[in-house]
Amino acid sequence: MKAVILAGGLGTRLQPYTFFIPKPMLPLGNKPLLEHIIEWVTSGNNNSNTISKGKIDHIILCVSYLHRTIEDYFEDGGRFGIKIDYARSDRPLATAGQLKTAERFLDETFVCLYGDAVYEFDLDKMIGEHKSSKALISMALLSYKTNLRYGFIDINGGKEGAGEKQQEKQRQRNRVISWREKPEVRGLINIGCYVMEPEFLKLVPKSSAFGMDDAVRKALEQNRLVKGFKIESGFIDIGDKKSYLEAYKKYVKKLGKI
Repeated sequence: MKAVILAGGLGTRLQPYTFFIPKPMLPLGNKPLLEHIIEWVTSGNNNSNTISKGKIDHIILCVSYLHRTIEDYFEDGGRFGIKIDYARSDRPLATAGQLKTAERFLDETFVCLYGDAVYEFDLDKMIGEHKSSKALISMALLSYKTNLRYGFIDINGGKEGAGEKQQEKQRQRNRVISWREKPEVRGLINIGCYVMEPEFLKLVPKSSAFGMDDAVRKALEQNRLVKGFKIESGFIDIGDKKSYLEAYKKYVKKLGKI
């Protein structure tokens, strides 16, 4: 199988770290983030004794910003025991637009990942469920909960009345009925790991900035089958400086004292 890793983002939330280093090449422990992702996706990830649905040994890196740094490090993938090809764009194209640049390499079921996270879940199982369901696309989803920063005030939404009760209804309108201080919100979030069929790329226009959310919404509008693969752990986001430093400390700790 093939896997596409989207590694062309500008990394604006991680500036100034990313002025001279593309975000996927930021160090985690003794190797760059992108090398951790490649090792995970090609290792089999068979954590639940499921039958392997296809070894991933061919990686397509979608690159743009500071792409030579990535290409000079990974080259053709030979020293990592895999094959690596590159799909280059000369400007940011958002997630689905960036994936579209790799279309010429993709003629069968493939995995797509964002190059700014660490994944540690059973990818093999996800691939198996995707193939058995015959879905157009499967998305890895993580259970998530958070408390909002502000309290929510609920008010009476009653309409204005008429006749004798008009004055009373007007008085009751917009009456505060509850105060929910920093309520908790729960749901499933997208973690940027997909199993896809090549036909999905037909939903993405060429050479334009197009988000993965836009492409998935188009699939839903066409009543195509989009599946979710729920995980409870095994995801570390490297989205901003705080999350990067937390992940960096975790990987340095794994190396032990020097």
